[in-house]
Amino acid sequence: MASFSVSSSLFSSPSNHFCKRNSRISSNGTVPWFSSNSSFKPSRIAPISASMATGVKEVLPPALTSTSEPPPIFDGTTRLYISYTCPYAQRAWIARNCKGLQDVIKLVPINLQDRPAWYKEKVYPPNKVPSLEHNNEVKGESMDLIKYIDSNFNGPSLSPDDPAKKEFAEELFSYMDSFNKALVFLFKGEENEAGAVLDFIETSLTKFEDGPFFLGQFSLVDIAYAPFIERFQPALLEVRNYDITAGKPNLAAWIEEMNKIEAYNQTQQDPKEYVESYKRIFLGQR
Repeated sequence: MASFSVSSSLFSSPSNHFCKRNSRISSNGTVPWFSSNSSFKPSRIAPISASMATGVKEVLPPALTSTSEPPPIFDGTTRLYISYTCPYAQRAWIARNCKGLQDVIKLVPINLQDRPAWYKEKVYPPNKVPSLEHNNEVKGESMDLIKYIDSNFNGPSLSPDDPAKKEFAEELFSYMDSFNKALVFLFKGEENEAGAVLDFIETSLTKFEDGPFFLGQFSLVDIAYAPFIERFQPALLEVRNYDITAGKPNLAAWIEEMNKIEAYNQTQQDPKEYVESYKRIFLGQR
């Protein structure tokens, strides 16, 4: 699934699950991600553009609720509608930040537990996030949006030119559902293919030698996976005492390198929120 809506599936959770709380990023715009204790030091470091490494510090607006007035829709302003806690929306948010588009694409956060009626009526009838208002149209679906943002706006390219990398990128995009399903089953304590899935991720990170990311250099693939790894890592560690980086130095290095990207850091939430959210969603704990 590529966006956030009401669903009964295990890994594209309803809005009153994943997006239960509208927690905010800290005042300095960053929240440290859980990191591995691995002493592995990556030898393949990909250059990261200045806009991604430093980012643009921005004051995040409060989430809009049922009592909030709508923005002046279709007035020529490009707007990205998100929820601060939704992993699918986070993908588009990361892409926007990594392209250095904070002054070009206005962030419009929605409170999904008290969402304004005008969002469905006037902006995006599917009533999901993320969505992008651009050129008098509104587009949705997180995977489509990150590709659209990359190809239709200025900024560092987040897609490879190498045909082999393009082909592998599509393979990794297609693998997302298998990845999410396996880790959900693991979190619930059920028999699953998590070991094989994580082995595949670890091996994938060795395919290209020009950097520590999935395609060597930082790309949309990293953006697609980051919100979910960011959530599963602390959740599995606390609930199942399962370290997804154990014996996986490439994955540990990938997390370390991702955390150096300030434009990504600004989209992160407190890991404790992720753990509590996953307990509610998958274990029924309140």
